[in-house]
Amino acid sequence: MCILCDKGFPQNHTGSQLGRRNFLKTAAAGGAAAGLGLFATRPASANDGDGPQDTGKRDRRYIIRGGAVMTMDPSMPNKGEWSMADVLVEGKKILAVGPNLHAGGADEIDARGKIVMPGFIDTHHHQFETALRSFLADGVLINDQTGSASGSTTYFEYILLTFAPKYLPDDVYINELFGGLSQLDAGVTTVHDVSQIHYSKEHSDAAVKALFHTGRRAAFGYFEGAGQGIIPSPPGYVYPQDAYRLHDRFFRSTDQLVTMIMGGEVYIGQPTYTQAWSIGRDLGIPIAAHILSPFGIRPILDSLADGTGGNNTITGQALKIGPDNLFIHMTGMSDKGWNAVHHNGAQVSIAFPIEMNMRHGMPPIIRMQTLGTPSSPFEPSLSVDVECTLTADFFTQMRSAMNLQRMLVNQMILDSPNGNQNLPNPLDWGLPETAAPVSGGTFPPYWPAANSVPPLPSGVPAPLTTRDVLRYATINGAKALRLDGKTGTLTPGKEADILILDATAINVAPLNQVPGAVVSLMDRTNVETVIVAGKVRKWKGQLLDVNIPNLRRQLENSRDRIFAAAGIPQNLFSGQ
Repeated sequence: MCILCDKGFPQNHTGSQLGRRNFLKTAAAGGAAAGLGLFATRPASANDGDGPQDTGKRDRRYIIRGGAVMTMDPSMPNKGEWSMADVLVEGKKILAVGPNLHAGGADEIDARGKIVMPGFIDTHHHQFETALRSFLADGVLINDQTGSASGSTTYFEYILLTFAPKYLPDDVYINELFGGLSQLDAGVTTVHDVSQIHYSKEHSDAAVKALFHTGRRAAFGYFEGAGQGIIPSPPGYVYPQDAYRLHDRFFRSTDQLVTMIMGGEVYIGQPTYTQAWSIGRDLGIPIAAHILSPFGIRPILDSLADGTGGNNTITGQALKIGPDNLFIHMTGMSDKGWNAVHHNGAQVSIAFPIEMNMRHGMPPIIRMQTLGTPSSPFEPSLSVDVECTLTADFFTQMRSAMNLQRMLVNQMILDSPNGNQNLPNPLDWGLPETAAPVSGGTFPPYWPAANSVPPLPSGVPAPLTTRDVLRYATINGAKALRLDGKTGTLTPGKEADILILDATAINVAPLNQVPGAVVSLMDRTNVETVIVAGKVRKWKGQLLDVNIPNLRRQLENSRDRIFAAAGIPQNLFSGQ
């Protein structure tokens, strides 16, 4: 059945994008086909054994048996980590987690040799750009007048001002659907879709319907149509006022997979952003905005920190930063802006790979760690941003976050004996030519240690660990989207958004440490089974209920139409 039809919004399913339901049959009595041990050789995507039937339905039980379970909830027994344990699911919720659970006659999913953990949560993804994948692999954010490959074919001029205005509602739908299914296949069970493609009601409705049809958890980000304020608004442009219609039609219930976030980009200026923030607060939904220095946002954030950034158009009170804000990037902001974000409980989403590649500014992980304390940490969630430049899988996001932070921290430590003089080396940010050695510590003369002279510097955060970035990728994302009561950990009572990752695969075996294996070794090919709200959406390496070849053809047709309408020639080997 169609999710929207079930909700009372009848749809025309002629030529439906999704195939008929084709869930696998119930496992034979006694569970799925017998699996092998933790270190046994076994294909990464086994085809034997049927999955449990009618998953996600009320009172329907199944149990995930014998996996290495990482719940991401340290308040649970054993800190929520077991080398071999079970996860019992009833309906859409997790009923119990622990070793040797009694499950009666529940169907079984054999997870021996697998890692069981929460689904990944992406807090910022422009899914409407799926047809433009890899087009901007070399480009930066804004044309820098150098004539270089990076500085000429750029995001602002090409993606936002040239391609986006050419999208029709049908383009929005297939781009959103295909991009969402692709991430679901990679284990991303929740997304904040920053769909800056709202040129009409029809564009908005197409985006929302695609999110529902994808069948994963999503926050629909109702942002402006790309380029507004620079290019003329098309007929039928109704942002931000149409938020009320969208909320009333699609988001009246809180007991559904798709929720709503109000986009309020401050760089658009007043009165648009003050209206958007006011509507968001009137509806009681989160308010998100891109905050980055290249667009001149620093003084605007400072004014919001001071309460001088405009007034609520409904109440007349000054607009201020609050706990309902989700700020994306936060690169290049002032101390004043950062203190206001931190002290007022706003959330921050960092897109590490994109920020490093597209000249957004330094990902502000060190700044956040410095503002936090052990008892009150200040941590980001992770986001993929745009697939026109980089991949949307979360293994890349976690590794990039960890590597960037550790590169900075490690170099700060190596530089520390030299004080603040002649640092860093302008050639490579390494040690200066006159680098000072240390003594009394360990053997290498340029390796500061706790007992060396001078000692390790104070105020430098510890290097991120694999558990840190896993937290960023799961529960921190849930907090950022105000969904931590439903998802983000495998805590009994929460909805069952679960990944089963193959640790017997050739790129992982032998399994020695679970967090390290997930972050340091795995990729999307290790995502064997994906469950959203108790419902199996990917089983033994295959997405269920979708006809990928059909969807791919439609996406390719959309790409061809968008390129032609924009007047951009297709060239598979362009120099950009």
